[in-house]
Amino acid sequence: MSSSAYRPLVAFLGLLVLLWQPAAQADVWAYVDDKGVPHFAAEQLDERYALYFTDQAPEDSTRAGPVPMAPTRLHAFFEISPDYKAVRHLLREAAREHDIDYALLQALIATESGFDATAVSPKGAVGLMQVMPATARGYGLEDQRRRPVARQLADARTNIQVGSRHLRRLLSKFPERPDLALAAYNAGLMAVRRAGNQVPPYRETQNYVRTVLALHAVLKPAADKTIARSLPQSERADFARLDDDVAEPGPALKRDKSY
Repeated sequence: MSSSAYRPLVAFLGLLVLLWQPAAQADVWAYVDDKGVPHFAAEQLDERYALYFTDQAPEDSTRAGPVPMAPTRLHAFFEISPDYKAVRHLLREAAREHDIDYALLQALIATESGFDATAVSPKGAVGLMQVMPATARGYGLEDQRRRPVARQLADARTNIQVGSRHLRRLLSKFPERPDLALAAYNAGLMAVRRAGNQVPPYRETQNYVRTVLALHAVLKPAADKTIARSLPQSERADFARLDDDVAEPGPALKRDKSY
């Protein structure tokens, strides 16, 4: 992506400074790399990260807290992102098919890959939802003569479908603890089990969980309203019930992707 192509992303990240939602309960730091891909974190991981929104009022502020801004401002970030716009119909499809909160998928993918479909982690996780080939094989994806699993996962629909199936399975294992489901998505189910059904004591995983939760808290109101408006009248009631079983959100790194 050229520098001019991702300039709108950089501009909109500046708007995040103005955003605040009480439910976030966290700071979110971010930077845009030289490919135009945004990176989010719950803490300043290095000097590239700048604070883009917080639920804390400045110490010298006379206000009780930051002035809430329209949640559609954050949704605008995705509206101007060509990478997001290219796959939003696939997110909507997966959210409905696998009964996952749409805003949760947004937050997870934003944290995992910044909506960069070509992303490949050092551990070999592929694509938008950073799916490990071994995980994909567990959900029925098989190597083909000219299309190994890793290459198949570069396809956005395939990646989102496999990642969403895995996420739904983990959410079902921890129905009252979506943070654990997403910690398992990030670090592996066995890592959560070994930690006594708690978020494992890995800084990267803990940061991931906090980041996705914070992004989800801000994204959810805008996503609900925007997508509901795009649905036929007959389907809006079904959409309103889409995330009844998903309390809050959770995480995703790539250690020992156990399932």
